[in-house]
Amino acid sequence: MERRDGRGNGDLRSIRIYRNYTKYAEGSTLIEMGETKIICTASVEDKIPSFIEEEGGGRGWITSEYSMLPRATQTRSRRSSSGRTNEIQRLIGRTLRAVTDLKVLGERTIILDCDVIQADGGTRTAAITGAFIALADSIKYIIKKTGTGEGALRSYVAAVSVGLLHGEELLDLTYEEDSTVDVDFNLAMTSSGEIVEIQTTAEGRPLTEEQLQNLLLMGKKGISLLIEKQKEILEPTLGEIKLFGK
Repeated sequence: MERRDGRGNGDLRSIRIYRNYTKYAEGSTLIEMGETKIICTASVEDKIPSFIEEEGGGRGWITSEYSMLPRATQTRSRRSSSGRTNEIQRLIGRTLRAVTDLKVLGERTIILDCDVIQADGGTRTAAITGAFIALADSIKYIIKKTGTGEGALRSYVAAVSVGLLHGEELLDLTYEEDSTVDVDFNLAMTSSGEIVEIQTTAEGRPLTEEQLQNLLLMGKKGISLLIEKQKEILEPTLGEIKLFGK
């Protein structure tokens, strides 16, 4: 299949991640996946939600807020909290919690704000990939400031979209592709190949088990490349800081 941007079916869009993008947040990134651009910031608060306090404390919490600027798309949208927005921010939060040892994190909260400044498909998956870098930098900040939190991260995590169009598998969908595919598939996975989340919907026609497996393998390949990019950004600057536990 010929894609408008010239990519092969199994190719990612160009990816750029700018670290420490804002001045005040404990961790921040600007991630660009093709024409999709998202600012991810991590804020550390020395408190925990009331439901954790009621359970006796002893662990931290990671949560997320997601939003799209009114002119992130071709026509202006209203500033609002929609069901889609709530669903995406819950996805980001639980994906990042899945790779974090909340007991090691300690009694503090990290809030990941993911603000889409330009959207061309794959915003939820790009937000996860970029927010992980911001999360890692915020934990690095905690370790340097308090001497606690070493080993709070269990693994890297990234996410990507995959789709099925006219029987062909496509990796990393643009908005134009996402709006026409028969099957929409979002995958979040760790650096060890463990699945954190699968979201799939057959919008045009049902998919076979074989097609499901093909989409999963294509998504896994894409995520491995995204995690390589995350490692290129993070690992050279860690020094003696141990972000990752066993």
